[in-house]
Amino acid sequence: MHVMSRPFPHTLRRWAVAGALALAAPALWAAHGYAIWGELKYPDGFTHFDYVNPQAPKGGELRLVSNLRVSTFDKYNPFTLRGSAPAYLGELMFDSLLTGALDETGAGYGLLAEDVQAAPDGLSVTFHLRDTAKFHNGDPVLAADVKFSFDTLLGPHTSPAYKTILADVAGLDVLGERTVRFRFKVPNRELPLTVGAIPIFSHQWGNEIDPATGQRKTFDKVVMDPPIGSGPYKIGPVKFGRDITYVRDPGYWARDLPVRRGTANFDRITVKIYKDSTARLEALKAGEFDLMRFFSAGDWARRVNGRKFDSGELVKGEFTHKLPTGFQSYVLNTRRKPLDDIRVREALGLAVDYEWMNRQMFYGAYQRVRGLFGNTECAADGTPSPDELALLEPGRAQLPPAVFGPMYSPPRTDGDHSLRDNLRQAQALLREAGWTVQDGLLKNAQGEPMVLQYLDSNETGARVVSPWIRNLEKLGITLRFRPVDFALYQQRLRTFDFDIISINFQGTPNPGAEYADLFGSQAAKTPDSGNFSGIANPAVDRIITRMVGAKTKPDFIAACRALDRAISHSHILIPQWSASTHRMAYNAWRLQRPPQMPPYAPGEAWAIDSWWAAPPRQD
Repeated sequence: MHVMSRPFPHTLRRWAVAGALALAAPALWAAHGYAIWGELKYPDGFTHFDYVNPQAPKGGELRLVSNLRVSTFDKYNPFTLRGSAPAYLGELMFDSLLTGALDETGAGYGLLAEDVQAAPDGLSVTFHLRDTAKFHNGDPVLAADVKFSFDTLLGPHTSPAYKTILADVAGLDVLGERTVRFRFKVPNRELPLTVGAIPIFSHQWGNEIDPATGQRKTFDKVVMDPPIGSGPYKIGPVKFGRDITYVRDPGYWARDLPVRRGTANFDRITVKIYKDSTARLEALKAGEFDLMRFFSAGDWARRVNGRKFDSGELVKGEFTHKLPTGFQSYVLNTRRKPLDDIRVREALGLAVDYEWMNRQMFYGAYQRVRGLFGNTECAADGTPSPDELALLEPGRAQLPPAVFGPMYSPPRTDGDHSLRDNLRQAQALLREAGWTVQDGLLKNAQGEPMVLQYLDSNETGARVVSPWIRNLEKLGITLRFRPVDFALYQQRLRTFDFDIISINFQGTPNPGAEYADLFGSQAAKTPDSGNFSGIANPAVDRIITRMVGAKTKPDFIAACRALDRAISHSHILIPQWSASTHRMAYNAWRLQRPPQMPPYAPGEAWAIDSWWAAPPRQD
């Protein structure tokens, strides 16, 4: 089963909070960083992040495999809607005003910006750019480039997710050659980090005249123009359909900054492309690349082996993290009948036998997803607190009654629970919704059978979804597995042309404006938004607004827990599973790494950021 990952825009990386301080309203201040709740781990004058090796040698090559399910790439612009950009291009080529640490959440430190000034009323933040910051073409990074990047990302040719996430940004003022101020529509503790994470690119990128119009090219026409960013890497040799190599900029302007010391250690990072998972696995065993992260428990348990593993050249590593579980889920498109009926949606979830799947198919490697915010303080539990009820009560008429009771828990089939009992409960819900079994098929009052389609971009996904299909057949429901190529899959997701899909939503301990893109009413009717379920509920919109605008941590926690309850009890997502470790196989003869993985490292990003090339072996 292809579980498509749904991160928030990679260039708006989430810095989530783990501190215990309530947000105070400090006097206007300038600092080397910004923390949502007022506390930074690293003081002014720190020399490097704790998890890096500041003496790591530079040189060598890191060979990766593309984590995108595409056979090639057709553009160098990762921000436009059409086409596919190479893996890791955005992370490697574009710096931002602030950057986060992988052992801390809810904080950002100056990268392009040498200091950040947050206004006491929470309505603006000012950044001063470093005099030393420069783009790959040698031009200085100026306030005009920050404004150009901001305006472009909010323009008509980029993902609507930017417009959603930056919806509370009123504008950007250029106060000087290297000074910018972002103005906010409402006080928002998170927005300094959000705008601080915007990718900054040169106003010269794509600055050619379009022969058809005689005007500068619009951003959607900037396709194969090499990006002019300020990050540690530039595009090197490219073999279309096979691989792309990023080369380290030896004159990288930030190489000696505390936030960059000990990072970007490889001279070259080559990303290889393979057409299917079997080819990738065999290429790893053959030594064609150096590191691969595994999402398949079956592959990890039974197929990650061979001669190079026996010799110690390749090593299997499971690295425990403290990342949120996320909420990998089957997504039910409520824009379509009969999925617009909450009783039908709940019945479909009752037919998933996760405990059997984990035993028989996943080697006990996973834990069940239980809500939006697992492994964070935002996870709801038990009955709503008084503060949560105060947020939920105004929307009582618009929310399922179950929201006001115990927190949703996915159906179980172990202990005192059984699949048979769950299917009986599902039958009762379906009868209540007007569906009865006729001639072995579940039909409505008009005699129409319930036939649904599960859309996937990987034929091998049929194995994982087959147990659910068999259980639904017992209810008289037909669920058809429909694999399509990745390009068509993306197109159908952009236009919400599906019944059911699987999405791996990345979690965060500090949910913010991006949740309006996932569950907001406006996003529900915006093509290419993240609201795949189509939920459009004013009560949910109000909770998200309160969550984003919370002034204190207790108010924030109450709001995100209220959202957790509202979404979980709406049955728009059927929770799947998560893992508490990153499973990675890597070449120990070619790579060296720090002894401990930072707790909030997102998988292979740790290797890209902090590993280095091993010295040549003396065989």
